[in-house]
Amino acid sequence: MLLRTAIRSSAATILLPFLMGFVFVALGDDLSAWVTFHYWPSATGSSTFALPFVAAACAAAAAWEGARLHRGRVFDQAPARSQLAITAPVLAPVAVMGLLGMLAALLMSATAADVGLGIPQFGIVLVVVGVLAANTLVGYIVGRVLPGVLAAPLALIGSFFVNAYPSSWSIYWLRHLVGGGLDSCCSVDTTVDSRALLSAGVFTTAVCLAVVILIQRRGSATALVAAVVVSVGGFGAGAYIARDLSAEPLQARSPEVLICEGTQPRICLWPEVADRAMVQRETRETVKRLERAGLQAPQTLTMAARPETGAVKLGIPTDPRAGDIPGGVASGLLPEPPACALEGEPYPAGEAGAPVAAWLYATAGAPADSVAGRFGQQEAALAQKVMKQPRDVQLDWYQRNMSAMRHCGKQPQLNIAGSAT
Repeated sequence: MLLRTAIRSSAATILLPFLMGFVFVALGDDLSAWVTFHYWPSATGSSTFALPFVAAACAAAAAWEGARLHRGRVFDQAPARSQLAITAPVLAPVAVMGLLGMLAALLMSATAADVGLGIPQFGIVLVVVGVLAANTLVGYIVGRVLPGVLAAPLALIGSFFVNAYPSSWSIYWLRHLVGGGLDSCCSVDTTVDSRALLSAGVFTTAVCLAVVILIQRRGSATALVAAVVVSVGGFGAGAYIARDLSAEPLQARSPEVLICEGTQPRICLWPEVADRAMVQRETRETVKRLERAGLQAPQTLTMAARPETGAVKLGIPTDPRAGDIPGGVASGLLPEPPACALEGEPYPAGEAGAPVAAWLYATAGAPADSVAGRFGQQEAALAQKVMKQPRDVQLDWYQRNMSAMRHCGKQPQLNIAGSAT
């Protein structure tokens, strides 16, 4: 079959404009809402939100094409070419449709992330290709055994269910078999766990191989047994690889990529951070304000997911404004809830978290409206009242409550010494 004939007669040609419109109109906000600015892995991962929809469209179009060949009894006429040689040009427009749909999703995410020139996360791209190929081939097989009016909707619904619904289940490894956890990738200090990519790659490759066996061997009993063995083997191997992964298959990014400058404090930023000079300047100013308030300034501020011993987390976005820096520095000074609180023990000092954080943010130089919006009007008002006290009274209030927040048995002391707050 000539390529232009395949394109002109393919269901994918008709479906493509609708698919592109759906991606741009219906999925646009979801594809761009949670990207990390200037970070290609995040843009690539976010684009996979469209994968279940695009894969379902590929399955439906391939099912229609398979049913069309079956209805025309193409394979009952002793063709000179092999089954794969006949199938490939028929499914080529479907594959192109799927790739164009995912390319549109990637462009939307990349534009929202303002990544500029660069390369998408290659492992995620391979998983996308594998999922599209597996859904296309399985849809084609459905079309070979069912009439088109049944095969296309069945393939559409079945494909969407298999690709989308595992992400809502508590069995985490199931979602990773179909790349269902990749849309949460990635904050700037994380990258995708290679086990999630390998799991999806093994499973989709096994499915593709099983379908190729069925096509080439015309669905004989031997081919059916071989296809089942390959599919089950791929499913088991993929599940084993992903068995220990959490819902979001992320791992800490290597700190070797950080760009560190200066001393006292030493400030380490990811290469994707815009206007690093401004960040360095505002961070040092924030540290000076904390020192003037009597707090011990950190020696190192880092954006690493797991700061090294003695370093403090600098929690800022990759496109920070000057007003983001005080909060980013202050957030790293707050303690994590103790393990006993996470295990369900009473934690009375939890009520001190918001007022203490509000005071720390305000002392670092965060705008008053930002502090009130983040922690609440009452907490911000208490923090402002504390800031009107002498420095030693403020430090005593801060240290007493910080000490209580590190233990389960201590009561907070939010009243200012000598007042009835």
